[in-house]
Amino acid sequence: MTRVEIAPGGFGRNLVLKENYTFLVANEAAAVRGGEHGLYSRDTRYLSRYAWSVGWPATGEDREAQLLLEHSPRPDCCRQHVAVMAGPTQVVAIARRLDIATAAMQDTVTLTNTSLTRQTVTMTLAFETDFADLFQARGWHEQPVRFQGGVVTRSPDAATVRFDHVASDGLEQGLTLTFTPAPDEVSVSAATYTLDLRPGESAELTVGARIRDPLETVAAGVDGPEAGLPEADPPEATRQATRRHRANPPGTSPHVISYESWLESFRPLLEGGPHAAVLRRAALDLRALLLFTEHGPIAAAGIPWFVTAFGRDSILTALMLLDHRPDVARGTLRYLASLQGREYDAARSEAPGKILHEVRQGELARTGKVPFGRYYGSIDATPLFMVLLHETYRRDGDLGLLRELRPNLDAALGWLATDADPDGDGFVEFAGAQGGAGLSVQSWKDSHDALSHADGTLAKGAVAVAEVQGYAYAALLAAAGCLTELGETVEAARLARRADELKARFHDAFWLPRLGTYALALDFDKRPLEVLSSDAGQLLWTGIVPDACAPTLAATLMSDRLFSGWGIRTLGTGEVRYNPLSYHNGSVWPHDTALIASGLRRYGFTEQAAALRGALFDLAASQPDLRPPELVAGYERTSSPPVPYPVACRPQAWSSAALAYLSDWT
Repeated sequence: MTRVEIAPGGFGRNLVLKENYTFLVANEAAAVRGGEHGLYSRDTRYLSRYAWSVGWPATGEDREAQLLLEHSPRPDCCRQHVAVMAGPTQVVAIARRLDIATAAMQDTVTLTNTSLTRQTVTMTLAFETDFADLFQARGWHEQPVRFQGGVVTRSPDAATVRFDHVASDGLEQGLTLTFTPAPDEVSVSAATYTLDLRPGESAELTVGARIRDPLETVAAGVDGPEAGLPEADPPEATRQATRRHRANPPGTSPHVISYESWLESFRPLLEGGPHAAVLRRAALDLRALLLFTEHGPIAAAGIPWFVTAFGRDSILTALMLLDHRPDVARGTLRYLASLQGREYDAARSEAPGKILHEVRQGELARTGKVPFGRYYGSIDATPLFMVLLHETYRRDGDLGLLRELRPNLDAALGWLATDADPDGDGFVEFAGAQGGAGLSVQSWKDSHDALSHADGTLAKGAVAVAEVQGYAYAALLAAAGCLTELGETVEAARLARRADELKARFHDAFWLPRLGTYALALDFDKRPLEVLSSDAGQLLWTGIVPDACAPTLAATLMSDRLFSGWGIRTLGTGEVRYNPLSYHNGSVWPHDTALIASGLRRYGFTEQAAALRGALFDLAASQPDLRPPELVAGYERTSSPPVPYPVACRPQAWSSAALAYLSDWT
């Protein structure tokens, strides 16, 4: 018998589906084939292989199963049409509907005989699970997985394959596949249906995947904080792991935002106009990236590698969406406030008052094999938290929120005045991870080689990065604004004076007249990194740039060395470490360019701001899926789309949010 796997259509991109913490990464035929592919939830991979193949008895004819249509009307579902062809004619049509829900996936396959003769077809699904941590799936960490195999159960109407796994910390996880109707053959790695179809006859096959994990505190469609937990009394190891999770991070909430209500918030942007299609894709992706917590919604950073809360990314995304969805800002503030640093822990870069960088929930994080379970290695999330708090108040006028988060604001200000400035020179600095774990660079360009001098040597020791000083300036003014609203005018005036002093000191220490820009950073010995970079552009967004220097800086940013035609390069052409296909040394990031565009507009450079805005919408429109990726190469713009970065997340929250952020300009 001839058997073939369903052939992709040749678009050459991954299919990504997501709801809450659960997401699928597959090829465009919705097949999980290895590498980063898989069905994941909370940083654990539950399916490492999942692929249909089609077979038929020998007929003397050449046949193929070809994917002709792949359509995702929303990022939680996919619709496909596969044709089994005999020569130029379709003999069997295969319609497929794939849906993702919290801790669940459903795959419905309908076969129809479209020929004039009886057709016998077999459908075989091959599947495997490895319960790998996300860091293992990515190839960032090696640790053997202790997995014991599966159990098959049959009934007259259905069959199930159950996989159980006990992680090294005792957490009990599992996956159940349910096949309806029961396959003709089923094992722990494959299920096969043999279908004899008369002309015009159809048959429907359904495969349901259900994730079992005590960390998944809310099952799809079930209310209540205990939903999804095992009914039987779990062993002590599982109870301890569950308690650890409930303390860090908070559990999910059943208060899910529907796609319909989400899109309604963006309705004015989606009704006509040249960018309506791009904005609709961005709005859909932003809804898909939401995580629903007991504190409210917060945006995950991106798929596939960052489906979790990120301090910096989630805050900037919330800021960009503030005019449309202030509930995301409130959820982000409350979530991050609940996990604000309380003690000193060098292993995870924690300090009192500090806002976290990321939260991870996989086995490697839970057991301390990686430091990211609750990780604070971000120098800028804390000042950005203060900015978001003030901007949210300005949007809603909710004094109750200010009063509620006042202790968190005080703690953040305490960190900014002490631990953020270890040498007391008035600038915010980081020294990198201690003991070899975590991130060595803790500003947004967090690659190890992102901070370099003009001769290419890397900055060492405690480093003060340019845009972080701008964030600190904006944070001081934001805190002053919050305290003014709370009636504490004396303290507010003191913070405003600190901001003015920082602005003056910053310009004196960072301004490079010869280059017409600000230094990328100050090294540990206060020597400036004299290179052209996009960081200086974000300073306009924060307002720390003196008016007299803004025209020179704007001209530098829009020069050929920094503006690629698609956006602002992270590092200028001609610099020693410039590489157009690097992560942070010459690539173009949509969110970075959007902040720079907003800053240019703030200082009155409307023509330059409009050029960057147009470039970003052109970038998104140039993509087959209309998604702005996390980043693209920094090559000069031509008539072709930008060169993609090979492992960029798509969708990425702050890239999609950048389009909504810039869309209200008139």
